[in-house]
Amino acid sequence: MAKDPYQAGLIKGHNWEKTDIVGELLLILDTEMDERGLNLIAPRTRALQRHEIHELLLTDEEEASPGKVVNRVAGIGFAEIEQGGVVVVGDRVLIEDTSMGEVAGFDETHMPNHLNIVIKAQKRVNGVKLGLHPRNKVLITGQKG
Repeated sequence: MAKDPYQAGLIKGHNWEKTDIVGELLLILDTEMDERGLNLIAPRTRALQRHEIHELLLTDEEEASPGKVVNRVAGIGFAEIEQGGVVVVGDRVLIEDTSMGEVAGFDETHMPNHLNIVIKAQKRVNGVKLGLHPRNKVLITGQKG
């Protein structure tokens, strides 16, 4: 049986270039939870295909990372992918040029319907409180800002 290369310690960092992922918000969330229980999967990458819809969540848990459970989350919203690519833990997420934080990991609770993309931020704030709107542009980039 094949083993996950991240859990097996076979991948020791990375040095790659990649394209940005571009999308737009379709639905804005006003949810905030303290006991969500998201299980971030071990893999540090996920492929996002054009026209897929995924949920974006913010957490202020400093230890949020692959293999961890995340409880404190705020829902940003659901975004449709317009230009697909590979999202990597540590990628920056921007909405309308405002940084939301860095990707902490992925939760597959609702798969195959959608992936939960958990973003680590200084402050946990939902999409309504952030003043977001449908059609706001989303950018997921590996470039540090």
